[in-house]
Amino acid sequence: MITEIEDFFAHGCGRCERFDTPECSALRWASGLAALRRICLDTGMSEAVKWGHPCYAHAGRNVVLIGALRGEFRLNFFHAALLSDPEGVLEKQGPNTQNPDSMKFTSLEDVTRLEGTLRAMLREAMDHAEAGRLPPKVETELELPEELEEALGADPELAVAFQALTPGRQRSYVILLSGAKSSDTRRRRIEKARPKILEGKGAQER
Repeated sequence: MITEIEDFFAHGCGRCERFDTPECSALRWASGLAALRRICLDTGMSEAVKWGHPCYAHAGRNVVLIGALRGEFRLNFFHAALLSDPEGVLEKQGPNTQNPDSMKFTSLEDVTRLEGTLRAMLREAMDHAEAGRLPPKVETELELPEELEEALGADPELAVAFQALTPGRQRSYVILLSGAKSSDTRRRRIEKARPKILEGKGAQER
């Protein structure tokens, strides 16, 4: 995974085998990503690499993250629940995202067409960062898969460790298990995840 900002735009993020090849998503969308970068830098935000992607911050807080997928490229907003989004341009990144937080593009022309809207939203997000505002926390009850409920009931040590996890880490295991098609696969995933749960780690942590 890259650590230098220029590497993202020249070679990709380094998170998969398509890094620095014609198949790399960052290279496929190079012109559009360069336009997003220009707009973000024009606002005066600072630029750094985080999680292998360009991240832009203001007033000591992350504001947006640039990303590229095979079918589109994106600008993802942190704390997006604070944004007014009068034109409804934000979309959810996925089914497990609580709030619409992503502007998605499929061409440089998309960026050009939405530049005014994007600049206004960046300014609003920066104002929230300057004021130190955060979205209200929404407590949602986590629905555990049946196999996980069974495992926790049969393994007190695992149950204690799982309850000690942060809500986000607990949710990461629910998402991991929800992606399995069969009950047997979910049970195998639980068994494999047990050491990480006991260590207090989330499903995607090493």
